[in-house]
Amino acid sequence: MKTQPRYSKEGFARRGDAIYEHELRPIVETGNEGKFVAIDIETGAYEVDSDELAASDRLLARVPNAQIWLRRIGSRYTRHFWILSTILGSMITGVSHGRPRKSHQSNHG
Repeated sequence: MKTQPRYSKEGFARRGDAIYEHELRPIVETGNEGKFVAIDIETGAYEVDSDELAASDRLLARVPNAQIWLRRIGSRYTRHFWILSTILGSMITGVSHGRPRKSHQSNHG
């Protein structure tokens, strides 16, 4: 079952930015610059990781119907929203926003 967006793109961005700027920025910015923060714009729950999909996956494990706003910590330009169907689609196909998922296998041996 797909999770439908409950906000306009503008409303989504406004909520995501407000939560980041007013609540999370002071908490997550030090020592995490360049990493991603995945934020549920309804609950304020969040996860931080250097991999955007890993942060989103962990957040979805805690908040299954999360409306996720994704932002790169320390940057105003890498931010976007994902809904559950986008993430589930990438998990099934192994592709996230047109790029292959990272392999955890070593080529050494």
